[in-house]
Amino acid sequence: MTIEGMLGLGQRAGKLLSGDLAVKSAINRGRVKLLIIAVDAANRTQKELLGLAASKKIPTLAYGSKEELGRIIGKSPRSAVAFIDRKMVRGILEAMERGEADRTQT
Repeated sequence: MTIEGMLGLGQRAGKLLSGDLAVKSAINRGRVKLLIIAVDAANRTQKELLGLAASKKIPTLAYGSKEELGRIIGKSPRSAVAFIDRKMVRGILEAMERGEADRTQT
């Protein structure tokens, strides 16, 4: 499955939070299991989110633009999205390790 597919599935399942404010709040409350940050997010936003994630030992990925992240989940542009379901994140990370999760469908 592609990363786009995983993001869409997470959104439909209600296991995905989006937007830097919602994500920061969820990180501080210990809910985030995987953080994805847009590559074109503001430097300050990236540093803040990466610092918070590191302090909580949350795995992070840089992926796509803000426009792309928002489009994939059916919303306006988003600087960050966060998965809050441990089982879903485990599946995503395992698929990526096996090389099955990629930006594009093969």
